[in-house]
Order: sequence, then C-alpha cells, then structure tokens
Amino acid sequence: MRLTALTTALALTLTGCSAGGGGAGDEGTQPSAGSGTSAPASSEAVPTPLTPADFADEAADIVDSFSDDELAGSLIIGTWSGTGPQTAVDMVEKDSLGGVIVMADNLSETPSAEEVTQLTTAIAGARTKGQPVSIAVDQEGGPVSRLSTAALPFPPLMAFGAADDGKLTTTATTVQAENLSDLGFTIDFAPDSDVTVGPKDVAINVRSAGGDAEDVAEVVARAVEGYDAGGVASSAKHFPGHGRLTVDSHEGLPVSEKSIDELEDSDLLPFQSAVDAGVPMVMMGHIGLPDAKTTPASLNPKAYTALREKLGFDGVVVTDALNMEAVTQSANGDAAVNALAAGADLALMPPDAAAAQDAVAAALGDGTLKRDDLVDKSRRVVAMQLATAAAQQQDDPAASPADPEAVLTEVAEKSLTVLKGECEFAGTDAISIVGGSEKEKAALRRAAETAGLSVGSGGTTVSLSPGTSAEVAVGTAAPWTMRGTPAKSAVTAYDSNPYALGAVAKWLKGDLSATGQLPVEYEGSDEAPDCG
Repeated sequence: MRLTALTTALALTLTGCSAGGGGAGDEGTQPSAGSGTSAPASSEAVPTPLTPADFADEAADIVDSFSDDELAGSLIIGTWSGTGPQTAVDMVEKDSLGGVIVMADNLSETPSAEEVTQLTTAIAGARTKGQPVSIAVDQEGGPVSRLSTAALPFPPLMAFGAADDGKLTTTATTVQAENLSDLGFTIDFAPDSDVTVGPKDVAINVRSAGGDAEDVAEVVARAVEGYDAGGVASSAKHFPGHGRLTVDSHEGLPVSEKSIDELEDSDLLPFQSAVDAGVPMVMMGHIGLPDAKTTPASLNPKAYTALREKLGFDGVVVTDALNMEAVTQSANGDAAVNALAAGADLALMPPDAAAAQDAVAAALGDGTLKRDDLVDKSRRVVAMQLATAAAQQQDDPAASPADPEAVLTEVAEKSLTVLKGECEFAGTDAISIVGGSEKEKAALRRAAETAGLSVGSGGTTVSLSPGTSAEVAVGTAAPWTMRGTPAKSAVTAYDSNPYALGAVAKWLKGDLSATGQLPVEYEGSDEAPDCG
C-alpha cells in the first residue's frame, strides 16, 4: 500500500541486517555517509483512522452466523512448524482459526521480503466465513525481530526513550507499521509497555522505553499512534507490567510483589496511556499477583476486570503465548478455555491449536463457556480485524510518506547515548577494533569505513566488550551491559543494526554529537553525563 516500492526495495538491500538485535554482527548494506538528520523525516497528512466501532454491525452479522466450532476457532491465534504456508492455511480453514502468528522458524534463515509476502498472501487467502484472517508477528525491533532480513531493522523501544522525541517515535512506528502491512501483516504485538528496573529485569530490559513510568507512557502512546496511522493493529504488553520482575515468563511464572492497585501510579501508567491513545489490543501477561501467586494474570479474572474497569479498556484482550512455561507449568486444564473463561478475547499460540479449538467448542457445548460471552468476544475480535483490513486499503494522496532510511538514521543518531566521558568526542580519522566476536567487529568495520574512517591496527582503540581495555567502549544493547568498562569514553547505540552502528561511526569521526538521554537508572549510571 503506502510504501510498497520504497520499503520493499530498502528491505531487500538490507539483507543481513539484524535478525534478532543481539550483538553487533548483523551484516547489511550500510546507510550512506551523507544520510542524516539535516532534513527531519515526517509523515504528516494521514487519513482519519477507522476504528473497530465503525464495524460493529458488520462484525455482529459475521459472528452471528458462526457454528460452535467456528465461534471457538475465531478466538484462537495459532502457530505452526515449518516454512511453508499450507499448514497455516489448513489450520485456518479446518479449525476456523481467527489467525496465525508468523515466527522466525516459519521463514528461511535470511528471508527476503518476497518470501514473507508470498507466505502471508497464501494465508490471507484461506477460506473463512467472512472473518478476515489475522496474520500476526512479534516485531518490536531490536532483540525481538522475527522477520530478520525481510523487514526494516528497527531498534528496540529503549532507543526511542533515549531519543526523547515523540514526533519521531510516531513517524518511525508509522513507517514500521507500513512496512509490516506491505509484507502482509495485520497485527504487531508491540509496543512493549513495561517499565524496566534495569539489570535485574531479565525478560524485558532494552525492550522497554525506560525506567520512568511517565516517560515510558509517553513513548508508548506515540508508538500506538504510529502503528494506527500505519494500518497495523498494535498491542500494549505485558499487562499489568513485566519490567520489574526477575523471572522470565518464558521459563517460569514470575510473581509481582505488588497488587494491581499498588501498580496504578507506576507500571499501569503506560497501559493507561496506550488505552487513551486508542490501542486496539492489550496483551495480558503471564504474571502471578500477590493474592494469586500460582495463577498467571492471563488466567486470572481479577486481572481482566482491572484492565476493563480500572483502565476503561473496551478493545481486544489477547493472552501472551500459551505455550510459555509460565502457563504450561501453572495451568490446570486447557489453558485456552481457562483464559477465555477468565476474560481473554484471543488465546495466543496454544501448544496445539486444533486441540484448543476442540476444547473451547466442548466447553461451549457443556456450558463451561457461555455462547453469549463468546459471541461478544468474537464480535470484538472481528470488528478489529475488519477495521485493520479497511485501514490497509486506505491511501491518502495528500500524504507524504516518510523516507525509511532517513527515519532509521534519525532514530539512531538521536538515541546514541554517552555512558561515560565527555559529551563531545574530539573525533578521529582511524580506529582499531578490539573485543567482541569477529562478526561484531566486521559489522562495526563496515559502518566505520562507510563513514570515512580508516580501520586497521592503529588509531583510536574501540572495544565492543566492556571487559576489554580500549580508549572507547561501544555498547549495542542495554546500557548497563557496559558497566565496569575501563575505557575513558563509552556510548551505547541500543542495537547493532547498520543505522545504529553508523551513528557510532559518525560520533567517532567527530561528525555527530551524542544527545541521547539515558532512560533508566542503575548502579553505575551516574557516570553518564547529561548531553541533551
């Protein structure tokens, strides 16, 4: 739709860019040395967004025609094994699923935009009873980037917290959403709306915009606006907040020390901000609460009631993935049935989607789940799907789509943060790279050479590892990973994509001031100067 030719061409040139955002070893075409922020990117005139409320009557007509099996399936987003679309198509057609999620395992190691588009087009063509097929992806940016080389290489949300530019956040997420829409996706499970506590936060960390709830709330709201403008349904996650927890819910059940009421002035603020910004979907986390330590919030009716009543959310509530250890270790009975009974509208990634659909249909048949309740859920889901489908058909001839390369460059340059030393780097013409893997060093070498730096055995020593002695240390992940570096100067780019490393190279050359604001406090963060 909006950026098909431009973003597809750029995605194809970036073959080898960040597959998962971890480490600086992501190969790819470097941004041009002349690209920068002298002409700020913007995406101004956009059509008035369509909302699910605009499609309530049409959704009701569709859902009211569903059989019990179709109604049960409409509330499930499935996952599958393998790289071809046929299994996913069969799941949608035979089990009447509301949609599927595309994971990295469903793609080749270095997928092209064409490969992804062929996959999503085949799935979207599955026969349904009028319900659009949701094609979802978990594409936050940074370490959670399932599409690898097929999509534009966006950084994690902490980079936007560091950049502290609301308009840029909206522009960037609009570009990201348009890219995903062009690739055939209708849902992105982003933005992460958690408030991180820093190094003890093993699951979220750099995925969060930062450690201050009000600042995170601002970034989240602007991101929601961008996804909406770009025609993709977003999902604020992980309610009621995963950022202060020290157990990864992929591996076990984390338990919050605070009740939802006690989180109202902290962790809930970004979710309230997302709701106020019109987010169509909120993801319920697998998080135990003080009065229900063995029951994930995703299976806890009180958590859903709090989201609906305390935050006033009337959109779609989706569970976090039901194949995660926090649920498989804790749930009694069928997790999909229990989640829907607790208050979820969509059960995401049950271990066996067909079995989950059978279980939901059986629970509907024996009265465990009430048809009227499931009809209401399905109407919300279908209305959201219809609104997204309509939004992706909209084109505003007056709109001036932002240039993806300019946007990615601007985000990288505005987020680059000095962790130690002086705000202004004197600049050098030559560097030698030490520390880190060979792949990481090669990525920084490419960025440096593109910026006009000589890379060899002399010049300023630059380390990609906090434990290696050098004049300058460069971080490509959470800022606290560079604690203890012996280097006189240290910066973090929050990611290792070519644009992030390009900003580092320009800073080393003396052509860029690092103005990013450290968005989280931790032991040792007082070394960071205020360079804003």
